[in-house]
Amino acid sequence: MHVFVTGASGFIGRAVVAELIAAGHEVTGLARSEASASVIKDLGADVHLGDLDDLDRIRQGADAADGVVHLANKHDWTRPEVSNHAERAAVQAISDTLAGSDRPFALAAGLTLTGLGRPSTERDPNPAVGPDSPHGGAENLALSYADRGVRVMSVRFAPTVHGEGDHGFISIIAQAARRRGASVYPGEGLNRWPAVHRSDAARLVRLGLENAPAGAILHAAAEEGVAVRRIAEALADRLGVPAKSAPAEQVADEILFVGGFLGVDFPATSEITRDLLGWRPTGPTLLEDIAAGHYDQP
Repeated sequence: MHVFVTGASGFIGRAVVAELIAAGHEVTGLARSEASASVIKDLGADVHLGDLDDLDRIRQGADAADGVVHLANKHDWTRPEVSNHAERAAVQAISDTLAGSDRPFALAAGLTLTGLGRPSTERDPNPAVGPDSPHGGAENLALSYADRGVRVMSVRFAPTVHGEGDHGFISIIAQAARRRGASVYPGEGLNRWPAVHRSDAARLVRLGLENAPAGAILHAAAEEGVAVRRIAEALADRLGVPAKSAPAEQVADEILFVGGFLGVDFPATSEITRDLLGWRPTGPTLLEDIAAGHYDQP
């Protein structure tokens, strides 16, 4: 099929584009700059110029495709309301364009359910509803189109999608360890983060686009939960600094945005996803990627 991908030049997006092309699909990627366009072309995909604020260009890209993968996000952590508004508007534009066509739409969401007292599953609803909620309530908005002729699916990515070239959460934590001269973890550090290698995440997106039914929720979590202390200790070993416990409030203050999540326990399973699509993660674990040196440099 011909797939329109937003966020195609990003860390996850590049892996998804490569996975789709290797499986025989044609890909057009949304590019907001010449640099992004060059990355997309080098992957063997076509380029569609535009950004998340250009809804007409997003509609055009979706309308010309047999399916859509939406990975782009502004990630403006200092102004979350801006990111939330843009995310909801883009998802609305794509969903309206695909309505009544039965074309697939894979939406990137996050594994952020907490306080369950157990690992979250694909059956757990997302409490974010409405334009003022996290991500503008985009996941529930998109899933509402399952009854409107869109084969929509939500791909809930683990907070740590890791691998060479990752500049996400683990990279930010590693940078903080270099600045501080210590790799810190909150309290006892027993809380857990799910993780997935980006090659496994990309394969899941492709399998979902090809086979998932309308309204499916997919969990991109290869590891149910890696203890934050083990992450901190692995980074300490690589960076040559000590691993230390610190009060959760201190960690939150010292590591912008990410530090607040370091004290949260939110393990997640992917058993339903694996059974539904035959997805079997084969990539390196998070600790293996840290040990390989992927987070040694800023």
